[in-house]
Amino acid sequence: MERERSDDPESSGTISVGVFGSLRPSRAELGLPYEFEDVIPAKGVVARQLAQDYGLPVERVEGVFVNHTVRGLGVTVMPGDRIAFVPNDIPGPHRYYLGLYNAGKDEDA
Repeated sequence: MERERSDDPESSGTISVGVFGSLRPSRAELGLPYEFEDVIPAKGVVARQLAQDYGLPVERVEGVFVNHTVRGLGVTVMPGDRIAFVPNDIPGPHRYYLGLYNAGKDEDA
């Protein structure tokens, strides 16, 4: 599903994107940076769709930080948000401390 794009600032906005850990090579293989900005519609975009658009292996994404809070891939990302995709290979206790364990189970969070 292709996202709608617009040059009209009233109908779109910018997000800051980061890609962490073992997800970075997915971007590097495409010759793309792992920290960048993107323009999304004012109504927002679901994080799962963004991960797909950015060439990330969605099955390896456990969660996404949205403005410093871990969420599931079902969360809607809005213009102005700072997001970062986190892989599912984070070691044991770190997953709990960061909140990734629950984020990976809660698609709509």
